[in-house]
Amino acid sequence: MSDWLIYRGAGAPHDGIEHLPPPPPWRDFDGGPLVAPPAALDPSSERRLGVQHREASHHRPGETERELVNAALYLRRPLLVTGAPGSGKSTLAHSVAYELGLGRVLGWPVVSRSTLRDGLYDYDAIGRLQDLQIARAAPAAAESGTPAGTDPADEPGGGIGRYIRLGPLGTALLPSARPRVLLVDELDKSDIDLPNDLLNVLEEGEFRIPELERLSGSAPEVEVLSDDGAQVTVRDGRVRCRAFPFIVLTSNGERDFPAPLLRRCIHLHIPVPDKERLAAMVRAHFGEGADGRYEAVIDRFLDREPGDVRAVDQLFNAIHLTQKAGWTDEDEEETRRRLTAELMRPLDRTR
Repeated sequence: MSDWLIYRGAGAPHDGIEHLPPPPPWRDFDGGPLVAPPAALDPSSERRLGVQHREASHHRPGETERELVNAALYLRRPLLVTGAPGSGKSTLAHSVAYELGLGRVLGWPVVSRSTLRDGLYDYDAIGRLQDLQIARAAPAAAESGTPAGTDPADEPGGGIGRYIRLGPLGTALLPSARPRVLLVDELDKSDIDLPNDLLNVLEEGEFRIPELERLSGSAPEVEVLSDDGAQVTVRDGRVRCRAFPFIVLTSNGERDFPAPLLRRCIHLHIPVPDKERLAAMVRAHFGEGADGRYEAVIDRFLDREPGDVRAVDQLFNAIHLTQKAGWTDEDEEETRRRLTAELMRPLDRTR
């Protein structure tokens, strides 16, 4: 295997991220102050990778995937991953986080109503106003022994930090020593404006919070809540990264993206999994030798008409049901075949 690969796709954690070369001069960011490292991998990643069964090493991406993931790491560019549903696009983000020890994957599931602001931060202006009104309507609080400073207005910046929470993209752009992993899932389902709205943030590696900028003279540093649930410091109303995050943008190919977004990304297309890759996925989730025991189910999954669309989740469902139902005699075998066919019905067929 080439020595230049930081992410090896071997399914075993290592310290390769420590050997990542410096970024290109045009992708070198200097945000601060540094925030604490994120929490370890969460159960969502473990479920996807089969870590619970110590079988993550079977979940290996292809050579092209490994090379383009490393290109994105070296160049500090987002990775735009396209492919059919269930081909392993989102799993790639979890695999990188697990192998390189980059902590919890930040997830932003995009829907048609998603805006750039949703990904960056949320400001609960109504909640802040209500708390101020309640505090000022209770003049007897001091007489009752309530500690000083419970009025949000007594805090730096009027306590505004209590009411701001960074979104997944905003948290990924916090200044950290190591890159965070951000999964922007199904970007093709977004409103037509979102891909263009992302351009400046992805290029500059920073964003501004106007509500804090207006207070920077009296409160240059304000603590807000991150998507991880931790208190982090925002200086002068600006969040700027130090290590550009590893961002995976996934698309099922339901729409085309503007050229300016494509220019800012490394594009990876994941083909429909072949039998060898499906067997590796089955081993990862069901244990060593499972691909042999359920080879007939895998073959049935691969036996499709041209243009049929199936997701790997359907194969996993069929195998799990076969495994747990314990069908053994001939009558039950017929039930297994019938239910397997129903569970793996092509997604583009309604009947």
